[in-house]
Amino acid sequence: MRTMTLSSLARAAAICCGAAMFCASASAAGDKTAYEQAKSSAKATYDADKKACDSMTGNAKDICVAEAKAKETKTEMNAEAAWKDTPKARADATHEIAEADYKVAKERCDDMAGNAKDVCIKEAKAAMTKTQADSKAMMKSTDAHMDASKDKREANYKVATEKCDALAGDPKTACMADAKTKYGK
Repeated sequence: MRTMTLSSLARAAAICCGAAMFCASASAAGDKTAYEQAKSSAKATYDADKKACDSMTGNAKDICVAEAKAKETKTEMNAEAAWKDTPKARADATHEIAEADYKVAKERCDDMAGNAKDVCIKEAKAAMTKTQADSKAMMKSTDAHMDASKDKREANYKVATEKCDALAGDPKTACMADAKTKYGK
């Protein structure tokens, strides 16, 4: 039963992170001001959340602080990924968020003892590893797609310029200009 809960939790966290990164990158790509505001907001929220943890004791306080830190990390990393808007930045964000989620899950495991605690920690570690591996694979896939697109553009440009070679004068110049514009040269 515990396995399903952590797996479902990890899956939901990965989906939420991906959706948040997609939305953030779509709306604020390259916007350093939005990034700085998100960092400031994350810090203020963390400070408030951490202060709320002060009334707690023991492991409940540790969990509360870990959750506050994870929330701050998610906000900051998603904002950074949106600002940089690169596959590597998104992969780095996913990696850091997975680590923050792992720390929270590990704190939750501290309430257990014996084999149940060992299993809980292993499940949390497996969820983090899976998320990070999926992110790494996605980044490699994205890079491969980008390389393939570049190769296709190059090939299409060569075809277009070859077609232009059959022309002369102004039509050839216009054809070459059109090819350069169309294929990003």
